[in-house]
Order: sequence, then structure tokens, then C-alpha cells
Amino acid sequence: MQGVTTNPTLVHQAGLPVSLNTYLGLIAAVADHGLRELMVQLPDNSPSQAREWLRALQPAAATRGVVLTIKLPCAPEWEACIDAVRAEQQAILLTGLSNAVQLLWARHKGVQYVAPYVGRLANDGRNVWALMEACVAVQSASPQAPRLLAASIKTPEVLAQLLAVGAAAVTLPPASLAAWCTDPLTEAAVQQFARDTQASLAAAG
Repeated sequence: MQGVTTNPTLVHQAGLPVSLNTYLGLIAAVADHGLRELMVQLPDNSPSQAREWLRALQPAAATRGVVLTIKLPCAPEWEACIDAVRAEQQAILLTGLSNAVQLLWARHKGVQYVAPYVGRLANDGRNVWALMEACVAVQSASPQAPRLLAASIKTPEVLAQLLAVGAAAVTLPPASLAAWCTDPLTEAAVQQFARDTQASLAAAG
């Protein structure tokens, strides 16, 4: 695990205010846990607020050795904010990307990451894997192109497909990480090894 990503919904669900002080606390927590990266989503599309928050977040992250990425919705009404954050030489992730036109726009804006919600797209009946392959194709075209960070992953099989197509990164909730670290097939094999070991020792004795 490289780092942590969050958004206003997750911050609210954690019982915290979506505020600058909360985000500064997240930077400290990430550093204290020995993680390298933090991705946080700004709560408002105001360019002036974005600049104000970055004046506090950027030096705090640099001081603690945390790589900071700012998440912003992939939506036209956020364009001025995207431009303001980019002008501050700050890495950007466009979240909620849902179609190929948005992908081309993200490439035009010069952002570092795009983040489709894989589960939401599938639930909406979209051609998920065509979009994932397009994201990877754009990603592979140039070192400056946006990289695919996939979110809303519901099963280990979907994770495997994302790795196979070439996703640069994925986000998973801690519960999924814990659950997928083990597998019934692995456990069955381990138990078989143990039984066979004991049987071989009994036969030898």
C-alpha cells in the first residue's frame, strides 16, 4: 500500500468536518503511519479557496515527506479550479471520469491521474472495459499523459482485470484489503499440506 485517498463523503462518514484543519490532520496521520502519498478532494470549486488551501497543504505535506495529490471532479464547472490548482504546480486527479470525451478533456488539461468509478459504471450498464482500455492507451502514449487510478472495485476478479489491462493504481477500502489477503483455495491447499505432512511423519514412524 502506497498511500491514502479520500473525498468529502468519506471524511463526513468518518465523523470529521470537511475542513482545512481536517486535511492538515490527515497529512500528519499519513506521515505518522509511514505512508508516502495522500490524495484529498477539495470541497468547493472556488479557485481562490483552492489557492488558500494549497498555501497550507503544500508546505505541510512537503515538511512531512508526503506526496500530495489534489482530487477534483471531472466536470466543466470545476475547470477554473483545475486551472488554479495546476498553476500552483500541484498534481491533480480528476475523479468521477465516466466517458471518453472526459478522458480527452483530462488529457488536454494536463492532469496526472483520472479516476473512473468502476463499480458505478458497471451498475449503470456502461462498457466499463472499453473505457479502462482507452484510459490505459492514453496513459501509455506519453509520460505526461494522465494515469489510470481505478476506484469502486467490488471484487478481486475486477481487480485482476484492472491489473491485466494496465491500471497504474487502484484504490481499495481497508475491509477489501483485509478480506482479499486470504482465499478459501489457498487455505484449502495449506490444510492439505499440513495433513500430508502429518501423514508422512506417521508413516515414517
